[in-house]
Amino acid sequence: MEKEYTVIKRGGVRVSFDVTKIRKVINWAVEGLDVNPLKLESNVSMSLRDGITTSEIQQMVILSALKLTSLEEPDWRIVSARLKLFDLYKNISIRRGWSKPYSSFYSGYVGFVKDAVAKGLYVTDVTDHYTDEELAHAETFITPEYDLGYDYAGANLLVNRYLIEYDDAIYELPQEMYLTISLVVEQNAPKELRMARVQDTYEKLAGRKISLATPFFMNSRRPGGNLSSCFITAMDDSRDSIYYTLDQIAEISKEGGGVGVNVSRIRSKGARIRGIKNASGGVVPWIRLINDTAVSVNQLGKRLGAVTVSLDVWHYDLEQFLELQTENGDQRQKAYDIFPQVVIPDEFMRRVETDSEWTLFDPSEVKRKYGKDIVQLWGKEFEDLYATLESDARQGKIEMFKIVRAKEIMKHIMKSHVETGMPYVAFKDTLNKYNPNKHDGTIISTNLCTESHSNVLPSYVKPRRLEDGKIVQESGGGLVHVCNLVSINVSAVFDDAELKSICETAVRILDNAIELTSVPVPEGTLHNQRYRTIGVGCLGLADHLAYKEIYYRDSSNYVDELFEKMAMYSIEASIDLAQERGTFEAYPGSDWDRGVILGHDQDWFKENAKQDWSNVFERMKKYGIRNSQILSIAPNTSTSLIQGCTAGVLPIFNKFYSYSQFKGTVPVCAMYVKDRMWYYQENKTLDQRIVVDVVSHINKWIDTGVSMELVHNLNMDINAKHIYNTIMDVWKKDVKTIYYTRTIQKDGSLSDKNECASCAS
Repeated sequence: MEKEYTVIKRGGVRVSFDVTKIRKVINWAVEGLDVNPLKLESNVSMSLRDGITTSEIQQMVILSALKLTSLEEPDWRIVSARLKLFDLYKNISIRRGWSKPYSSFYSGYVGFVKDAVAKGLYVTDVTDHYTDEELAHAETFITPEYDLGYDYAGANLLVNRYLIEYDDAIYELPQEMYLTISLVVEQNAPKELRMARVQDTYEKLAGRKISLATPFFMNSRRPGGNLSSCFITAMDDSRDSIYYTLDQIAEISKEGGGVGVNVSRIRSKGARIRGIKNASGGVVPWIRLINDTAVSVNQLGKRLGAVTVSLDVWHYDLEQFLELQTENGDQRQKAYDIFPQVVIPDEFMRRVETDSEWTLFDPSEVKRKYGKDIVQLWGKEFEDLYATLESDARQGKIEMFKIVRAKEIMKHIMKSHVETGMPYVAFKDTLNKYNPNKHDGTIISTNLCTESHSNVLPSYVKPRRLEDGKIVQESGGGLVHVCNLVSINVSAVFDDAELKSICETAVRILDNAIELTSVPVPEGTLHNQRYRTIGVGCLGLADHLAYKEIYYRDSSNYVDELFEKMAMYSIEASIDLAQERGTFEAYPGSDWDRGVILGHDQDWFKENAKQDWSNVFERMKKYGIRNSQILSIAPNTSTSLIQGCTAGVLPIFNKFYSYSQFKGTVPVCAMYVKDRMWYYQENKTLDQRIVVDVVSHINKWIDTGVSMELVHNLNMDINAKHIYNTIMDVWKKDVKTIYYTRTIQKDGSLSDKNECASCAS
């Protein structure tokens, strides 16, 4: 005779256990999936006890489904996600006083929005810009079935990180979140187009065709939220600028942004201050202050602040800079919580190739004696000045210089790569060769994940002074790079018309965000006004290739065509916005204004492009373009889990693995692993020169950058020469940057990395 149990419902009432209720939920969760529900039901039945709560039963069912997940039966991860969301539905229903079947939890949106605004959880824009009738119309866009596509890793991350809480409990449902974001993003659209654009944006966000970067995702419906991911600033060689920049870093970090900061203008260790020799402590003490600022002012309490500190390879303090994160040496000269980045001109790489000498200089002496800000120079201007400096140094006209071998510096960089995964590398001449705003400044370094960059200028506050008995302190100007990011999920996009529509929506979302975001620093607002930089990226490429039955190693020509289409569609969308709204402020004199796209004129496109770009050039000549930089590919390691696809454009790292998430581990596997497992080539098994080649074909169509991580597996035939050749390949193929360089040791261990959630989406 079967044992009878009683269970305690969420409201506290004890009732007899009814297996049909569990069966009904399980059957709902497995609908359309290739799993046997009896397997899950039997697992749960074996763990029942008298007096168990229905919440405990729900968790038991979720975990049982999760444990059944395997390469052979990957759909169990989706079953567990549906059960996780069903649990959310039940909890929210109780708090809202609802009593409804699971199929109709999404209703009453107008009342929900008004309540959220009244509680201060949502921005008032929703109720200020939309009538009750429009909100009721928007409610008809909600598609509950979008919830059914998540796997557990994505659903768990969505619930625990992105959905708004109130009184320590989740307050909103996923589709309510996506619809509200869409209403906020499209609030300023022309009246006759607005609701159609809200629906379009909602369907592409909720349908997981477009992925928002973390700050955008978290803050776009919250009061006073920063929507931008990437910031870059620079320190000038003065106390005022240094401390003002530290304050900028703190402000940006407080709002969840990742920061890049260039310190190449700071005078070297031993340089003169007020004519006194050996007075300067160099860049390291200031970098340690940046390090401590990043630790002290964290990203919304979620994690430490994330800052990449960049230094040019000609700087006198370079060798100490490359030792910042090694374990040996004076610990007072270390900074373990920042991410070092070395900025390299072509001249250095040529001298590495020829094993020639390289000279390190103090920037303050160069500026004092030659009147040149060497940090702002690139290409021939830099090379001419550098040749003069080297000649004068050998004639005794320069006080501070150090002659080294270029190849020894490269060995030092490679050694640090193997030991720490850093420094990141930015190829300065390549960055500026393709800079569409070279008429208006210089790119001196990159953001934290190395995919976003533009012109920046040092910021500072002039020294305080008394004027008419009052303390006066004036801003010294400056520009701080700001970029908003989204990524197109190509894992389920195989139609050109759909890709074009998604690109159009992505560009519009980002341009709208520039008007809506609350930029943490005023110099960032100036940058937004001047350049309107956005970053349309990509994720799910490895899934896309597997579905098309293309091996990553053979994908160069295919991705060349795919990303050409993405570039053309996105650029066309920005031209459309220019026709509607006008160009960016610095447009006159830019590459775009001169008829140059992605660094090339129309003749180049006629010879090298697969698509017909003639109409793009014609329309750009007539209307200009809205955004000065449009495409950049971020790592997307966090939100790729929500999208249920592979991150970024790199090969998958593992086809099946466990992911540490919120005090536990969850199984993650590739989207098409069941039917196309062998088309997923794992990054750790590939020669990284193959990865560089594929990325170089993508990079050709990206006007900003690609976050490219290298993984060297020492269990393969890898040696120092191979790593060196890979770096040379990156430079020669015009890839602008190198993000992490990770190493798999002989024992199978992998060097760690700690990405910024903002840039990694």
